[in-house]
Amino acid sequence: MDLDPVEERVVELSRSLSDYVVSIRRDIHSYPELAFEEHRTAKLVEEELMRLGFEVHRAAGTGVVGMMRAGGGRVVALRADMDALPIQEESDVPYRSRVPGKMHACGHDAHVAMLLGAARVLSAIRDRLAGTVKLVFQPAEEGGAGAKRIVEEGFFDDVNAVFGIHVWSELPSGVIATKRGPMNASSTRFVIRIRGKGGHAAHPELARDPTVPAADIYNAIQKIVTRNVDAFTPAVISTPRIEASRAANVIPDVVEIHGTLRVFDLGLRDRLLARIESVVKHYAAAWECEGSVEIAGISYPPVVNTPELADFVMRVASKLGPTAEAPMSMGAEDFAFYLQKAQGAFVILGIRNESRGVVYPHHHPRFDVDEEVLWKGTALYALLAYDYLAASRV
Repeated sequence: MDLDPVEERVVELSRSLSDYVVSIRRDIHSYPELAFEEHRTAKLVEEELMRLGFEVHRAAGTGVVGMMRAGGGRVVALRADMDALPIQEESDVPYRSRVPGKMHACGHDAHVAMLLGAARVLSAIRDRLAGTVKLVFQPAEEGGAGAKRIVEEGFFDDVNAVFGIHVWSELPSGVIATKRGPMNASSTRFVIRIRGKGGHAAHPELARDPTVPAADIYNAIQKIVTRNVDAFTPAVISTPRIEASRAANVIPDVVEIHGTLRVFDLGLRDRLLARIESVVKHYAAAWECEGSVEIAGISYPPVVNTPELADFVMRVASKLGPTAEAPMSMGAEDFAFYLQKAQGAFVILGIRNESRGVVYPHHHPRFDVDEEVLWKGTALYALLAYDYLAASRV
């Protein structure tokens, strides 16, 4: 597809910034920070943006929003998340995590680096922009709902469109994909508590053992989706964490089951939560225990892309190489909070490269990215901003 002179300049600059983007990514990767702890990363971002002449604001505690005002026109936001995960890295690479028990196992280090590269590109073409660009470096995507706080602090009150890019381990390296409408599921964490009466394991008749209904409840929950949800409607309930006694001869007072519920329909979410609560209450009562369900943390809504802007992303992305339709994912993303406030689209950039050994999934201790294609993320961020604002002139 033909590029206009400014688009050609964007691609040229993005390619030339590849080493810069990789070096930033490796620096951040070496010093991962968990949700709302991104102080070092935020300082790095702040300094880079100030050098480029952006108007810089702190947001959501450890987040940074950089603004470039280029006259009147629309406002477009570009987002990168910054937080790492509580995972011990197992990769043997020079830039491996230097912080025990913490790792950038989801690619947020690459997102920050790509958007900082785009900041350089946009600064270089500032006189060709027809509006305002907001670069949103967001904390706490991994469960902390940093996006929700960014929105609540007013940074999206004037935003007309928002775009976010996530590197994707299941997509071939360099392929760019998005989807019209629903793309990522909602996420609701819950805690089931079964309260009984503890005691010695040798005398269960003197206790009200909560582990017995806990086992029944665990198995019953696995049947809720298959027995209560249309087979063509996506829904997942997983309960991977159980906490009970710490000794083989001790019956606990309480058993906790921690789980997550993923759907695209929030009405269905509410019905399934009610079903879980009913199962817990009645199974617990059958064994003379008390059962309850509590929502934990902040629930994420589903990511629902604006169809017209998803089409726009694909037109722009096709200027950089191969594109594809993104699959629907039961993985959640707090980018959804931005889409409740403004139109926009969430985009994935493939980084799977078997020849380089980049094959591990997100949240794996050996996760890595194909750094050779990160320039495409930089170019896409910049092109989306330029082309979106340029369209307002028509």
